[in-house]
Formats: sequence, C-alpha cells, structure tokens
Amino acid sequence: MSRFKAFIVTTIAIAAATLMASCTQEQQNKLGRDIQNWTGTNGVMEVYAGDKLVRRFVKVDKVSTAMGTDDNTPRAYRFGYGVLDENLNFIADPAEKKVYFEVSDFSTYIFFENPR
Repeated sequence: MSRFKAFIVTTIAIAAATLMASCTQEQQNKLGRDIQNWTGTNGVMEVYAGDKLVRRFVKVDKVSTAMGTDDNTPRAYRFGYGVLDENLNFIADPAEKKVYFEVSDFSTYIFFENPR
C-alpha cells in the first residue's frame, strides 16, 4: 500500500473513531439499532392474561425499557414497535399494521426470535 493510501485509511479511521466518541449514548444506540435492523432481526412479543395468549406482535426489532426524562431511572414498562398479529399465525399479513406497544413490568410476556 502506498503511503498516500495508508494516510487516507488512517485518516478515515481516526475520523470514524472521533465521530463515534462524540455521539451521545442514544445516537450510538440508534446506530446499533439501525445496523441490527439492517441485519434482519425478527422478534416476537407475546403477552398473556394468566395462561391465555391475548396479544402477539411480530417483526419486533427491539424491546426497550423506558427511562425517566428528569431522573433517568427505569420506568415500570417496556416498549417497542411491531406488527400486531391479529390472527396469531406468526406472519405479518397485509391487513395487519405496524404499531407501537407498551407492556407493563407487571404483565406476563415473553420476547423471542420468530421460529419461522
């Protein structure tokens, strides 16, 4: 590799490291989610009432814990985005839409990778 190419590669690496270091934690998390979404995460969130399945969300990329704005402490719920699987068939059918959801820490739920 010529000296010029080595200089360019080194400069790009330093610029990328500086850019990442200057990002806030949320910006770094968003970048991580964007990379994760690009790689094709396919999670399922199931919510139960007792032993009965009452809601299923498919194509969930991430479930997050809400944090307080002023005190930065975790809130008692999780949230995310996914397709509401109304017919419970593990498939995001054309009529089923992507929605925002929240699940209380006091609910019974599981989150797993879609087996299909």
